[in-house]
Amino acid sequence: MQTVTRLIDQFVPNNYQLSIKLSRLDRTFSGIATITGDSQPGSNKITLHSKDLDIKSIILDGKNAEFSFSEDDALVINHPDIVPGNHILVINFSGKISDSMHGLYPCYYEHEGQKKELLATQFESHHAREVFPCIDEPVAKATFDVTLTTENNVVVLGNMPIKSQTTDGDLLVTTFDTTPLMSSYLLAWVVGELHKRTAYTKSGVEVNVWATPAQPANNLDFALDIATRSIDFFDEYFGTAYPLPKCDHVALPDFSSGAMENWGLITYREIALLADPVTTSISNRHYIATVIAHELSHQWFGNLVTMKWWNDLWLNESFATLVEYIAIDALEPSWNVWLDFASSESIAALRRDSLDGVQSVQTDVNHPDEISTLFDGAIVYAKGARLLQMLQHYIGHVAFQAGLKQYFQDFAYKNTEAIDLWRALSTASNKDIQSLMSAWISQPGFPVLHASINDNNLLLQQEKLTSNPTKTSEVLWPITLNSNCSDIPELFETRSLSIPVHNTETLKFNCGNTGHFITHYSPELMSKLIHELRSGNLSPIDRLQLLNEQTILARAGIIGSAELVPLLDAYRDETNEAVWSIISMAIGELKKFVEDDLEAESKLKSLAISIAEKQYQRLGWKMETGEPETDSKLRGIALGLMVYGKDPNTITTATNLFNSTPLELLDPELRALIIIATIQNGVDDSVINSLVNTYKITDSAELKQDISIGLTSTNNPNIIDKFLKMFKDTSTIRTQDTARWLIYLIRNKHARTQTWLWVRNNWDWIELTFSGDKSYDDYPRYTASALVTRQQLNEYRDFFTPLKSNPALLRAIEMGINEIKTRIETIEHDGSSVREALLNL
Repeated sequence: MQTVTRLIDQFVPNNYQLSIKLSRLDRTFSGIATITGDSQPGSNKITLHSKDLDIKSIILDGKNAEFSFSEDDALVINHPDIVPGNHILVINFSGKISDSMHGLYPCYYEHEGQKKELLATQFESHHAREVFPCIDEPVAKATFDVTLTTENNVVVLGNMPIKSQTTDGDLLVTTFDTTPLMSSYLLAWVVGELHKRTAYTKSGVEVNVWATPAQPANNLDFALDIATRSIDFFDEYFGTAYPLPKCDHVALPDFSSGAMENWGLITYREIALLADPVTTSISNRHYIATVIAHELSHQWFGNLVTMKWWNDLWLNESFATLVEYIAIDALEPSWNVWLDFASSESIAALRRDSLDGVQSVQTDVNHPDEISTLFDGAIVYAKGARLLQMLQHYIGHVAFQAGLKQYFQDFAYKNTEAIDLWRALSTASNKDIQSLMSAWISQPGFPVLHASINDNNLLLQQEKLTSNPTKTSEVLWPITLNSNCSDIPELFETRSLSIPVHNTETLKFNCGNTGHFITHYSPELMSKLIHELRSGNLSPIDRLQLLNEQTILARAGIIGSAELVPLLDAYRDETNEAVWSIISMAIGELKKFVEDDLEAESKLKSLAISIAEKQYQRLGWKMETGEPETDSKLRGIALGLMVYGKDPNTITTATNLFNSTPLELLDPELRALIIIATIQNGVDDSVINSLVNTYKITDSAELKQDISIGLTSTNNPNIIDKFLKMFKDTSTIRTQDTARWLIYLIRNKHARTQTWLWVRNNWDWIELTFSGDKSYDDYPRYTASALVTRQQLNEYRDFFTPLKSNPALLRAIEMGINEIKTRIETIEHDGSSVREALLNL
């Protein structure tokens, strides 16, 4: 089996001089890479990463050198003069521009009826080798001198400001300033027709937001404001100034990820950067702000200080996820983003981390293809951020910030491991951080804390949450209990504990929801919490946390899923938008139990209506001038439940709005559910065709997303088949959006069977299109998230088991099998009691 070989051990690059000609029309590029570096003792050859490149010649220290290739993207250079010390390599190479959305690739768009394109790069995690020979490892930091030759009359962007720009006939030659020491995966270029908005930070850094001519200039203003203020915030918070003279933010029409933190040249999907001042929803504005803050925090976490190897990817992503919220909370305190953190990052982390087979935050990489699987948003991003929030709460905000400042001072332009961060935070806090955090980042899963009272003694027991009751685990975590009772210690590090308590009134653990564990309260303790819930004495985060933890306990079989039915009734008077998102999720948890029981399903729909109706009556359909943003978002959740419940008045109003109002003028918080209500109420083909055409031609990424959500809610098998056939039509559905359409369809119970069949019949196309992308393992994962029968489990196992030989898919497939199996067992075990609870309402 192929294993990871660290090429840095035999050759350390110091500088790359790259002169590359981009031939967009020919779909080719060619160049010369002059690499200066040091050969290490014990090696008589130099090996570089090179993938799909045509190597024309190699000159080593002025002499022609022989070279060969191996199967692991290695370009092996042999020469008798290779001895320890400094060497200069001059490599002549060429390659092809492909539609892969990694390496060097085109982005397509239309403007004023003409089809146009940009050229852009995406090198993370290990795709720089597809564009030039290099040591494509994070620890192999070097400086880069880049010259690009392109067609004339285009904007050419790189990591650094332009040093010189000249024309040579119909060609444009652009040379950039030398970069600081940086990893190869952070190098980037964008070439094409672009326009910008510009501002400057307090320290004079030039901030630009760029987009294609298809996007109005005022769509760039919101991002420019957030980006400029975020750099100012991070300059102060990290105690280290942003290290480059400029920072470009570019909206790309085609982009696989949400965004990429290339140093000084951050690239985004259009939906993650552009905001129409009138029609962009509040939700998407908040999303854009957090994405920008996330990518900008990477300019320090990841770029200035970089992990040594991909097993410590969390040093980049977990911190960026946490500090994006720290930044936006400072910039926009009225947004209450920590409630969003609790209802998004915390929920995602717990739900994903509860699955058997999930990866740990810090994960070994034993094969090159495993690198792309590390980017698990719910673990490396969300769980890691949740653990760091726990640490921040444990040592205090002041010590946490002081430790980060010292970390950046000590390791600027260097590479680190987890221990380096723990030492900085230990020094700042005077606490042993490694002993606290090691178990949390190195082990998958999390503990469930069982709490009960017996004769004024509080009994605590921790065990790893598992969906398999036959599995036992000896794993222990140091749990930061954060209780509301002064008798209870700060840390719980043993299997069990008995504590005399003097006040047993409404005991609560994990107050503020900063710890990565859930609590199973005894019936006595739970009844007191529900009383406090009904009395309005719990904070929004506590209310959100209580309901979410019960759904996870039900998934694990620790409580019966039927217990969610009366608990939901206690939330009828809820007014907080973040809590409502969990109410909607909890109702969604119950849907799987009633799919084949029309009477019970009708009762669940009635429950959804009865719970949401109070907010529906309060908020109505129209946004009022000056209303809180949280109400604007809550309106969409409440109306979504009314639409699910098939409330006649809601369906009629939604359909009338759809028929009387242009899509662009519908409330963007409600537009998707208005389309859903209309589609599910029954429409003819002309409506479907009109929506598909609007989806195809609109330049608004948010409108595209709303239309796709609405269209994929259909229950018409002919229309479902039409959509599945569109997956391969990139003129309608961009490759970057295929996964979104797939997940919407497969989670629609009416489309599940057809979509699952399409996945199996078209896997060769999925593999060809996405196998080099970080999203490749999402396909077995998304598929598993929707399958609910034993026949589907057998089909999934039979189809995907032969694909487990691919390291990029192995974990996702094994987790998928476990996830489907657990879901089926839960339905079989709890189904009758859930249906009975609903029928007794």
